[in-house]
Amino acid sequence: MSPADRHGQAWLVLPTYDEAGNLEPLVRAALENLPEGSRVLVVDDNSPDGTGEIAERLAGELPVEVLHRAGKEGLATAYIAGFKHVLERGAELVLQMDADFSHDPRDLRRLVEASKRADLVLGSRYVPGGGVEDWSVIRQGISRGGSAYARLVLGIEVKDLTGGFKCFHRRVLESIGLDRISSQGYAFQVEMTYRALQTGFDVLEVPILFRDRRVGNSKMSRAIVLEAAWRVPLLRRRR
Repeated sequence: MSPADRHGQAWLVLPTYDEAGNLEPLVRAALENLPEGSRVLVVDDNSPDGTGEIAERLAGELPVEVLHRAGKEGLATAYIAGFKHVLERGAELVLQMDADFSHDPRDLRRLVEASKRADLVLGSRYVPGGGVEDWSVIRQGISRGGSAYARLVLGIEVKDLTGGFKCFHRRVLESIGLDRISSQGYAFQVEMTYRALQTGFDVLEVPILFRDRRVGNSKMSRAIVLEAAWRVPLLRRRR
């Protein structure tokens, strides 16, 4: 029995904004490392660099679909729109990753394999065997500090709460209330994992090596970091 038969159809959701230099090689590499029969959904926020047009071309050649949005509306809303789309299309496993090769597509296999043992699998930089390359000391400090802060405030043990490399079983996304997710950036990643835990799902961290993007510019901003600082305590208040 193939991995696709055991797990049901797997979909990878890829939000994009100005990722023309990364999208095609990433999609091809991802499909090589996903179970047979998997599909990719590109959620593009009207990228001015032509990312959406590249996605449409790929959709004519590969098991790829494209969800075009009117403009740059934020990572969280892109993921939520993408999750809803693939659930409607029958997804049983839903994966997410950055569209800039920060996450190694070869690790998709490991997340899918680990999904046999957990409801939500996280590609984790901060468990033994994981790590980060090419980041400055300051950026590493912000990332590690953000996870430590959220872990302390929320009272949970997950080491990498701000990472964006994940594999959800369908039941998790159906149960946590996608329409109630209000965070962006780091806080969105924290909120999704926290809601899964609070709903009673098992979360497993798999070590990964995170590398800085190959091409293009980072979307990280001071506003995203500050939003996480004030929004994370609200998550516990709303539990």
